[in-house]
Amino acid sequence: MIGTERAVPRKRLTQEERSERSRGIILRAALKLFSTVGYHGTTVRDIAEAAKVSTGNVYHQFPDKESIFRALLDEYFEQVASPEYPLNKALAAGAFPNDMAALARAARESVAKYRPYVALIYVDVVEFDGSHIRRFYSEMADRFGAFLAKHGPELKLQNLRDGVRPRTAMMVATRFFLQYFSVEVLFGVPNHFGQETEPALAEIVDILERGMLQRRP
Repeated sequence: MIGTERAVPRKRLTQEERSERSRGIILRAALKLFSTVGYHGTTVRDIAEAAKVSTGNVYHQFPDKESIFRALLDEYFEQVASPEYPLNKALAAGAFPNDMAALARAARESVAKYRPYVALIYVDVVEFDGSHIRRFYSEMADRFGAFLAKHGPELKLQNLRDGVRPRTAMMVATRFFLQYFSVEVLFGVPNHFGQETEPALAEIVDILERGMLQRRP
């Protein structure tokens, strides 16, 4: 009969599920704090209050504040390695070297979507002398090499001029666009090339594709 159905009881979380949920809440709170006021400007008590948990709960999940910071960077590095990362999706779809404008748009999406994590890179440089990110960047060329080994045959790399190494060219393009949008999105400085974003990117794409020097006779 209508109105006599019993409410379905909510499934109780297991201890492991509760612990994982608590860990996630703590990480989200720490990400917001670290990315806005820095590592040394944040205390474990600040994180606990923002996460609405006890400091004991924080220490149950993490041995110290630095381990929280490292866990957040690891989260970001995992996303950067994922096929679903916007820049990786664009690269796999052939944006390099055949559609640099699409690559630029993917870089913008990558920075905007992961803005707080990108901020942690700068926090690490300023407050830890880059000690937590050094390995990630030292292995960057290897990651691009592995990507090209997997996807190279699909990318029409023959369009690159003679003598240009695909890995170097891909790194130049992707790193440039990520840096461009880090300034625009993270630092809040639009039009830092002296013109609106779209015409600036069109000019940059033209330079990347055609070069900036007159061809020698």
